[in-house]
Amino acid sequence: MTTVLAPVEGAAVALAAVPDPVFSAGMVGPGAAIDPLREPGEAVAPIAGKIMKLHPHAYVIVGDDGRGVLVHLGIDTVQLKGEGFELLAAEGDRVGAGQPVVAWDPAAIEAGGRSPVCAVVALDADAAAVSGVAPGSVRAGEELFRWL
Repeated sequence: MTTVLAPVEGAAVALAAVPDPVFSAGMVGPGAAIDPLREPGEAVAPIAGKIMKLHPHAYVIVGDDGRGVLVHLGIDTVQLKGEGFELLAAEGDRVGAGQPVVAWDPAAIEAGGRSPVCAVVALDADAAAVSGVAPGSVRAGEELFRWL
């Protein structure tokens, strides 16, 4: 079992509530989402492992067991081309669970007309493999869901 941590503080919501059809339909994989607090903060690693992909708005960390978790900060934030995000780690870095990866400001994302909701996806997982999605408020670094 892999415990996947919340990368940001906010309200845990079902992935189906993400205002993006690709994430909400589970096409990327199962998981959960967080409607973040509207204040500057840091997005942390949801698991320990190696940063395999790192963009200002999204990152994938793969654990030693080969399981990968995608964190996508906001919806359509790729269009910002990195504006409003600061990388705190580099692609290829090994990180501990809960270690800061990206600094960002969800309020600025929302002010620009985009949703700041963060999708947290268990890549290449069966939908039934994700359980225990934490309801309500979560802090960055707290358990969000379990990947069985």
